[in-house]
Amino acid sequence: MKLETPNKNIHKSSKELYTFLEDVKNFEKLMPENISKFEILGEDKFLFSLKGMPEIVLKMKEKTPYNKLVLGSASDKVPFTLTANINDLSEGTSEVNLVFEGEFNAMMGMMIKGPITNFINTLTDNMTRTV
Repeated sequence: MKLETPNKNIHKSSKELYTFLEDVKNFEKLMPENISKFEILGEDKFLFSLKGMPEIVLKMKEKTPYNKLVLGSASDKVPFTLTANINDLSEGTSEVNLVFEGEFNAMMGMMIKGPITNFINTLTDNMTRTV
């Protein structure tokens, strides 16, 4: 399953946006309003839960300075990645899109497609306001 957000313009340079996203503590500021738990587990790992959903642990898996950050599930039971692609548009403006990729059976895919799409769209929407 691959889900992707539309590109969003951010009024920060790619370096500023990358630096913000590289610090996993900042993801708490991007979470949807229905978050029920957020906990830092290390400098590259955090746990979160949305109301009515199981807890998810995300760990920084890959970093390409100022262009790409990949967070992945810390559990092998539900393997997925969340990639932030960042591009410079002009001085002080960049664009970002998020790509969620995971391997799920058809039933699970149908159940989570809507909530995951809403979740990643909320993260990018909140980046435009927060970063």
